[in-house]
This record gives sequence, structure tokens and C-alpha cells, in this order.
Amino acid sequence: MSVWYGAGVPKGTPAEVIDKLNREINAGLADPKMKAQFADLGNTPLTFSPAGFGKFIAEETEKWAKVIRAANIKVE
Repeated sequence: MSVWYGAGVPKGTPAEVIDKLNREINAGLADPKMKAQFADLGNTPLTFSPAGFGKFIAEETEKWAKVIRAANIKVE
């Protein structure tokens, strides 16, 4: 199992705002000092385009939905 974090914005946020946030977040994650801090914690930052992050979320959702169905996990 893995853990990941991401940033989201409200529906209807202008594309130029999303693109700027994406560029700045990815630039921060590419900074050598930031990478070193993540590595010290045993983490590897992943960077995506907005569309790539959406695809990643969809893939993770389907992956874990299969596990839940296969294990017959139910909400208590």
C-alpha cells in the first residue's frame, strides 16, 4: 500500500490558475532541498500535469475498488 497527497481546487477554477498552481507546486517538488527533505522521510515526490493527476486518481480509485470488492469489505 502507498500513501499520496495532492492539491485540488474548486470546480470552475480558471485553467490559467490551475496551470500556475501546477507549475509552482511541481517546481517546489523539484527543488533539491525539498527532494532531500522528502527522501529523509522515506518519500518520493511525484509530479503530474493536471490531466495526469486526474488519471492517477482514477487509476488509484479503480485499483482499490477491486481490492475492496475482492475482499468483500463492507462499511460498518
